[in-house]
Amino acid sequence: MKNYIILLLLTISINAFSQTVKKDGKTYEVKKEKIFLDGKDVTEALSSEEKASILEQANTIKSKLKADEKVVSKLEKETEKAEKAQKKAEKAQKKAEKALKKKEKLQKNYKKAQDQLEKAQKKYEKLKKKGKLSPVDEGKWLEKIEKLTEKVDKTKRKL
Repeated sequence: MKNYIILLLLTISINAFSQTVKKDGKTYEVKKEKIFLDGKDVTEALSSEEKASILEQANTIKSKLKADEKVVSKLEKETEKAEKAQKKAEKAQKKAEKALKKKEKLQKNYKKAQDQLEKAQKKYEKLKKKGKLSPVDEGKWLEKIEKLTEKVDKTKRKL
């Protein structure tokens, strides 16, 4: 898209320096109030009416080219704005995706911590029922369960 606009601008700028005017089957080239036919200056050879007519057509072409240049510059500005808006939207989308991933990770960590706590509590209860826990082991299990409970609380706060 940008390349087409640049090409259009280049074409317009080249044509802005000289206009070609067709009159009576001949192609005249107008450069700074001088009229050329086949590369030769024929300004003096033409009648004043022909000169005026040719110069008027050249001025009309010139004004159209200026209007086209304005339109092209507006289009360029609009495309730049659109590109900036698109980049901004992409950046916002990436930020949202990153936040979503972070939230999912926190939820996963919370679930994992809860599962570990439940598993440790079940095992502790099972060993306690069977009477296989010594007082030292029981203290270790209670400490482990307490740490896991703190971990669950911590991950819940983060979430």
